[in-house]
Amino acid sequence: MRWSHLSAQPGDGSLPDRAAPAAPPLPLALPGATVRRFDTPGFAGMTFYEIHAKSLINRVPGASRVPFEWTVNPYRGCSHACTYCLAGDTPILLADGSTRPLAQIRPGDAVMGTMGAGAHRRCVPTTVLDHWETSKPAFRVTLADGTRLVASGDHRFLTDRGWRHVSPAEPHQPALAVGDLMFGVGHFAEPPKESPDYQSGFVCGLIRGDASGSGVAVEGDAWVRADAYLDDVSLTEAVRWPELPSSDWFRGFLAGAFGAVGRTDRLAVVLESTDVGYLRWIVHALTHLGLVARGPGPVRPGATGRVETERHLDAALRFRHLTGASMGPLDASGVGVRGERRLAVADIEELGLTLPLFDISTGTGDFIADGVVSHNCFARKTHTYLDLDAGHDFDSRVLVKVNAGELIRRELADPRWAGAPIAMGTNVDVYQRAEGRYRLMPEILAALRDHANPFSILTKGTLILRDLDLLRQAAEVTRVGLAVSVGFVDETVWRSAEPGTPSPGRRLQVVRRLTDAGFAVNVLMAPILPGLTDTDESIDETVAAIAAAGAVGVTPLALHLRPGAREWFASWIGREHPHLRPRYRELYGNGSYLPRAYQDEIAARVRMATRRHGLHRPAAPVGDHRPAGDAPAARPVHDQLTLL
Repeated sequence: MRWSHLSAQPGDGSLPDRAAPAAPPLPLALPGATVRRFDTPGFAGMTFYEIHAKSLINRVPGASRVPFEWTVNPYRGCSHACTYCLAGDTPILLADGSTRPLAQIRPGDAVMGTMGAGAHRRCVPTTVLDHWETSKPAFRVTLADGTRLVASGDHRFLTDRGWRHVSPAEPHQPALAVGDLMFGVGHFAEPPKESPDYQSGFVCGLIRGDASGSGVAVEGDAWVRADAYLDDVSLTEAVRWPELPSSDWFRGFLAGAFGAVGRTDRLAVVLESTDVGYLRWIVHALTHLGLVARGPGPVRPGATGRVETERHLDAALRFRHLTGASMGPLDASGVGVRGERRLAVADIEELGLTLPLFDISTGTGDFIADGVVSHNCFARKTHTYLDLDAGHDFDSRVLVKVNAGELIRRELADPRWAGAPIAMGTNVDVYQRAEGRYRLMPEILAALRDHANPFSILTKGTLILRDLDLLRQAAEVTRVGLAVSVGFVDETVWRSAEPGTPSPGRRLQVVRRLTDAGFAVNVLMAPILPGLTDTDESIDETVAAIAAAGAVGVTPLALHLRPGAREWFASWIGREHPHLRPRYRELYGNGSYLPRAYQDEIAARVRMATRRHGLHRPAAPVGDHRPAGDAPAARPVHDQLTLL
C-alpha cells in the first residue's frame, strides 16, 4: 500500500537515507494503530491514531521551496483548530428554499450561505464540501421568537457584534451573550402534516381555483396530489367552505390555491382569480397563518383580482414551509440578511449532556440553520495528501507517532546520519494542544541534546515554554534556532482568519519569555495578507510589537495560496472582505505566489520598519542555524508560508 512505509512493528529498522516527502500520504484506517478518544473538554470530538512509525527524520524533496533539508513531524493533523456543531434535527436552508435536517445533509448538496459583511450580508447558494458527526457537551440557545438551537460551546453564530461562540473554551474567544441580535431570516416554520383537514383544504383550494377561470396555468403536480387525497376525503365535502376551518385546513387550502392560481414573482407569492370570494378566503388563510396579504382591493365584475404576500425572504420561506405547496426553486440569491430584534438571544443554557452533534463545511464558510447564520469549519484542501478529509478530519483526527523519542535516538545514532540541522514545526505545529497530553517533544529534544544535533523550532503555540529547561540544555551543546510566527497584531483579523491559534499577544509573550531565557528569537511575520495586513500602519504596528517583545529579527512572509487553499481562502475573502476579491484575482492569477515585485515591496517596507524599531538585522530563515550576529545580508524572502 502506498502509505505502508509510514507505520511499522516495533523493531523494524529503517534509516532516513532516501528523499521522502516531509508529509507522506496517510489513510484514516491504519493497521495496528491504537485509536483513542479523551473525555477532556479540550479534546472532545477528537480521535487520536497512535502508531509506531518506521522513521521520524524526513528529507524534504529537492523541488520544495524551503531553506532546510530535514524535518521532524511527530504529528499529522493539528488540534489547534476548533470544531463547530449543531443538533442533527436542526433544519438547514437548501438553495431551492426547502429545508433538510442537518444530520441528513450530504457533500454536494446545494445549501444557502451568505457573503458580505454587517448590514450588507447577502444570501448566495453554496455547495456542501464535507459532513461529519461528533459528540460534544451541548448547550441550548433560545431566541426572542422562540427559536431553540442546540449546539456545542465551540459553535459560532453571526450577531450584530460579529461571530460569537456559544460558550468558548478559550478566554480570548468572543462569547455569545443574552441580548445579542443574531443575523438571519427567522425561525423556519414546521412543515404541514397531511391530515384529513389539510387534504380537504388542498382539494378545495385547487378545485375552486380552477373553477374561477383565471387563466393561470395549472400546476400538474397539484392534480396528482389531489387525486391521491381523494382516496381519503370526499370531493363533495372537500369543496364546501368549512364553518370553523383549522390551521391544517388553511395550510392545505393555500397549497391547493397556489397549484391552481398561484405563481412566484421573485420573493412574492401571487394568487390571481376572477372570484372575489375565493380571493377573500385566500386573504383569510394568509392572515390566520401570520402572513401579510396585500389585495385584492376593488375588483370589477369579470376582472381578475390579485393577492400577494410581502416581498421579503422571511415571507417567501414561511409560505413555502407552512403550506407545503409544490413550487419551483426559490430565487433568493443576493437577498440581504440582517440582525433583528426578534432574533435577540434570550437565554443560553448548558444542558449537562454530551449529545451527538453534526456539522458541515461549505464554499462560503457558513450556512443558515433554523433561520440564523451559522459558522462552519473551513475545508483545508491543502492537507488532502493525508488521505484524511480536508476539513474536520485534519482538525479532529490526529496521527501520533508515539515511538518518536525512541525512533529519533536510533536515527541520530546511526553512522550514516551526518548531523544535519533539523527543522521542526514547519508543516504541523509540534506544540499543538495534543502535545500537552502526549509529551513527545521532551524526548525528541533530549535526544537532539544528547547527540548535539542542531535544530530549529517554529511554533504558534505557547506550550514550548514547558520545555524551556531542555531548550537551554540543548543550546549549551549545539545551535538551537527558535522562531515564533506572528503575522500581524490586529486581533479582529486574527479572530476571523486564525481563530484556532493563540492570540498574537500570547505569542509575543512567548517571544519575551524565550528572550529573557537567553535565546535569540526570530519572528516569522507570516502570513502577511494583501489588503488587510500589508499596509504601512499594520506593518509598523506589528514590527513595533515584535521589537518590544525582544525578538532579534523579523522575516516577512507573504500569503502563499497553494491549490486547495485558494478555494477556501477565496470563500473567506468573499465572505469577510468582498471588496478585495478583484485584487486577489489580480495578484494571484492562476498561481500560488504573489508577483516578485509585490514581495520585494513588502520586504522593503518591513525592512524600513525594522530599522525604525531597532531590528535592522534581518532574521535568519527557518533552518539557518547561524547565530543572529551572523545573519545573511538583507534579501527578499520568497519561500512563503500558507495561512494555516
